[in-house]
Formats: sequence, C-alpha cells, structure tokens
Amino acid sequence: MFEEFSSGYYLGRLYVQPTDGGSAVIDRDQHEHVNRELYAAGEGVERLDAPLVMKVHERHVPVHGEDGVPKDTLLLPETVLDATRVENPPTLTEVLLAKADRARQLLRITGSDPTRDVDDRSHVT
Repeated sequence: MFEEFSSGYYLGRLYVQPTDGGSAVIDRDQHEHVNRELYAAGEGVERLDAPLVMKVHERHVPVHGEDGVPKDTLLLPETVLDATRVENPPTLTEVLLAKADRARQLLRITGSDPTRDVDDRSHVT
C-alpha cells in the first residue's frame, strides 16, 4: 500500500473522495495493518488505533480507521478536500504517509497527542 519515499514519508496511492463525516478515515483493517507494519516499534503491547498522518498535496490530516470504508480509499471531510488540489473525486491520488517519528511530531505540534483517545480528531494542517 505504501513504499519508502523519503526520510520522513512513505508514498502510496489512494482513491480520495469526500465524506460528510468530521474526520479523515480509511478502512479499519488497512489502518491497523499500516499501524502494525509502519508505526509499531515491535516492543510489547502497542496501539493499532493511533491516528496515521497523511499528506494530501499540501495538507496534513490525521487519519483514523472506520468500518465500511472501501479498501484503498481515503475519505476526507469536504472542508479538508476543498483545501487540496484533488479534482473530480473519487480520484486516484498520490498520498504521503508520515513515518512514525514525523507523525508524532506533527501531532504534537498541533496539540493532538497521539496517545489521546482516538475520538480526538482535530485536523493537522
């Protein structure tokens, strides 16, 4: 789903489409898989529901897992989608996934502690 891109990001391609919901989401199973493979340190019991941080064009967003989302699809709230260059959704779009250290840094900078309850879904810009 994602491949090495740079020292701070992985690169992937997802179908980006709008949602009426208030947060960015992907399929729960894919979310947990990415958390396990790319964010977990492999030490003891680790959270697999921590938000991922994805960059769509110039916009960073915390992404949560949700049942019922089509595989390989990123649902973005319309206000977030409007701030990107995605045209005519659903559109296959290159998406950057922040590596674990970078994601924690971005979430800390915006005041979104990654160890908080996952219902805290404020947007990272």
